[in-house]
Amino acid sequence: MTAADSDPQVALVTGASRGIGAVIACRLAQAGIRVGVNFHSSEKAARQVVNDIIATGGEALLIEGDVSLEEPAAAVVKQAFDRWGRIDILVNNAGIHRDRLLVRMGSDDWDQVMDVNLKGAFLCTKYVMPHLIRQRAGRIVNISSVVGLSGNPGQANYAAAKAGLIGFTKSVAREVASRNITVNALAPGYITTGMVEDLPEETQKQILSRIPMGRFGAAEDVAQAVQFLCSEGAGYITGQVLTIDGGLIA
Repeated sequence: MTAADSDPQVALVTGASRGIGAVIACRLAQAGIRVGVNFHSSEKAARQVVNDIIATGGEALLIEGDVSLEEPAAAVVKQAFDRWGRIDILVNNAGIHRDRLLVRMGSDDWDQVMDVNLKGAFLCTKYVMPHLIRQRAGRIVNISSVVGLSGNPGQANYAAAKAGLIGFTKSVAREVASRNITVNALAPGYITTGMVEDLPEETQKQILSRIPMGRFGAAEDVAQAVQFLCSEGAGYITGQVLTIDGGLIA
């Protein structure tokens, strides 16, 4: 199947069953982009995202797969391509956290975070890239974190993975810029998802006191930035890291 230039674009969003990933998937669908909604363990939530997209006139495909493993990651990409015959956008959003102080952190805590947050982005990018190169166009957006820029106590594994994702972004951007493919990263700060909402009230107050804008971000703030970076208007932006943090690390 050969994709016609007039066909709607196709995006693959990893870890799209909830939180930021779900909002990104819905935002791209609202822009007329067909979306592969990837999940690993939260099928019910991911199916709801797909149903929400379809209910509002969009087109979405439910794609199960653990992107931290090579064969499943390749299969995830293949399912999206087989369904629509093209892939134009990859959003590497899948991520987990296993927070512990370094002296209490086990090797499994380290490896699991690295595998999902960093290796998953590597594998999905590796298998999407031939399609983008063949089309001589494409957008890749990696969801990093301000923690990857500033560090955070109890998150050495998470911060290292997110910092690695920034280095990965900048390197791959240089490799494929001549093919009209852009690769950028977003570094969200404290966004009102489960991770923030589960924090004790006093901790939330302490964090808010450090944010110049005086509020937590919304998942929609991140999704709108993703949409922009995937648009024609961002065609000359590549290898960049955009912080979305209300001025936290400005």
